[in-house]
Amino acid sequence: MNENGEEQTGFEIAVVVPKRIMKEGDESCDCIEILVLEFKKVGLIVERVIGLADEFLKLAAPLKTLGKAAAELQIKKPTHIGMDLQFDWDEVEAFVRQPDGSLFSWCERFRCFHHLIYGIVNRTNSVVTLTLDGKELRWELGESLLRKLDSEGIVKLVFPLHDETKRKQLLRNWALNWRDFTWQPIDEIYSYFGTKIATYFAFLGMYTRWMFFPAAFGLTLQLIDFGPWQLLVLPIFFISIIIWAVLFFQFWKRKNAALLSRWQISYSVGADPGYKLLDTDRSSFQSHVELMKKLGTDRPKDKEAFQRDEWFGHLLRFRNDAIIVLSIICLQLPFELAYAHLYEVTGSDTMK
Repeated sequence: MNENGEEQTGFEIAVVVPKRIMKEGDESCDCIEILVLEFKKVGLIVERVIGLADEFLKLAAPLKTLGKAAAELQIKKPTHIGMDLQFDWDEVEAFVRQPDGSLFSWCERFRCFHHLIYGIVNRTNSVVTLTLDGKELRWELGESLLRKLDSEGIVKLVFPLHDETKRKQLLRNWALNWRDFTWQPIDEIYSYFGTKIATYFAFLGMYTRWMFFPAAFGLTLQLIDFGPWQLLVLPIFFISIIIWAVLFFQFWKRKNAALLSRWQISYSVGADPGYKLLDTDRSSFQSHVELMKKLGTDRPKDKEAFQRDEWFGHLLRFRNDAIIVLSIICLQLPFELAYAHLYEVTGSDTMK
């Protein structure tokens, strides 16, 4: 984002092609030149970098180009009314932006780039003849140009580029932040790396913080001799670890749900690929006015049903947690007591 609140266009995709020596008059049929020309026709910004053995085509896309590609892909994005609808460039202000202020996440941008560069096909009325260092290629009707060049070995690699500004910011605020090594910029990680990696590091950070309690408790039991109370302290430690594991699991589910809600991510349950909210099918595209009217007509009934289902879910969760805790205690506690007793009565260090 720049000072005016507009997204800056950075180079995000690179295409590797062989380095060659151009002759005069070969530009019109040269496959690399045609590839660059087609990239520009679909709205991409191309910067050519000559390497030692290869040439790198760095690609960037203005926001409008990405928006039109997202509309063609029918990408669903959350709106300010709390519903996921198919993206429409003409209604861009109705859609919620990412935590860093950008309109699309990196995963969505990558899908748009993939659609743009691999969607370049021969739409002429005849086969186009391409050349490269004297070798002729036939670009058939309806054939993807990038896939054709890839199959011929001309396009060696297509890979995403790092955003150096964001990468250095994450390196400074996250990887090299020694003051608070348990804090992580989860929103920035999500915007740059995506949902899976951000969720992984969120879980890892929470697990590391929660491990302080069992680590301190276990270290205390290891260093302090409780004497005759040792047989009682060990079962208490085992039970506390079980309770700690159950509590950690429940609090992680709450944190995970909060993160997904903050990132405006929801998942459907069942065979229907669409989303449902208060018996409203969200898989089909409807106007904002129609959706709000439909939600407003049955609001008291839907609210009552939602509260009833919510309380029923809480009761089921409490019942399941109680069953799990009691089952673990009943199954594991006798073995732990027997182990503690044998450990105390056994005099041989080898047996211990």
